[in-house]
Amino acid sequence: MLLLYGVGVGALSGFFGIGGGFLIVPGLMAATNMPLLYAVGSSLVSVTAFGITTAGNYALSGLIDWRLVVFFVLGGAVGGFLGRGAASAMSGRKQTLAHIFAGIVATVGIYVVVKGIAGSG
Repeated sequence: MLLLYGVGVGALSGFFGIGGGFLIVPGLMAATNMPLLYAVGSSLVSVTAFGITTAGNYALSGLIDWRLVVFFVLGGAVGGFLGRGAASAMSGRKQTLAHIFAGIVATVGIYVVVKGIAGSG
């Protein structure tokens, strides 16, 4: 079951160019009954491996704006530490954490749909 979810996540991520983390977390939870925080941590390790491979291919193709990369990496590092702290603080309120995650995923989904309909995607 886990392998099937992995293939599905990989195919959707590759086809649409979307972040696999949003798909890996629910896939891990569905396939293994893993708690949300463990699924997030496991997802981050997977996304790092995929990201390094993909980034290397894009870098070799010359398709990277390195100035923007610096800003996103620095911002992502700061945000990652803040998010980890917030998740740890909320670890006892797993239902609230799950609702926040679902809300973020739904918001991103709506944004992608609206941009697609508007023709700017």
